[in-house]
Amino acid sequence: MDVTVTPLPGLGTRQDFTTGSGHRVGVITYRDGRFELIVSDHEDPDKVAASVELSSTETSTLAGLLGAPQLVSKLAEQQREVAGVTTWQLPVPAGSPYAGRELGDTEMRTRTSVSIVAVVREGVVHPSPRPDFVFAAGDLVVVVGTTEGLRAAGEILTQG
Repeated sequence: MDVTVTPLPGLGTRQDFTTGSGHRVGVITYRDGRFELIVSDHEDPDKVAASVELSSTETSTLAGLLGAPQLVSKLAEQQREVAGVTTWQLPVPAGSPYAGRELGDTEMRTRTSVSIVAVVREGVVHPSPRPDFVFAAGDLVVVVGTTEGLRAAGEILTQG
């Protein structure tokens, strides 16, 4: 799908794409950090038919709503193609010894041969988190590996 990026001199940028039904949907990112979700007029793509201004928090929540299910769905689809590999979503509970600590502290891959491919926090997907990513209670950790390794990963996140 082609995304068009249009500079808006003095304002910011507009990023949009055309849906299968012919509507243009996009986001205006303002220089001051504001965001606006837009739907263009079906007959005139330069005319905005509807718009909603979003705060940074609202933008992150919307991105999570749109992105998290897509990520999990794609991982599940890819998992079906590889025998012996499974994808799980593991919570970081409030009492986890890793809540407030870096991903690298878990030594997850070394201890379990499991890969952490994303962390979902408050509806926002953090894909391919680095070792310095700090877990928070309530995070949902998306992991890929063998069933045995995934069970061990769950124990690490809950018990240490």
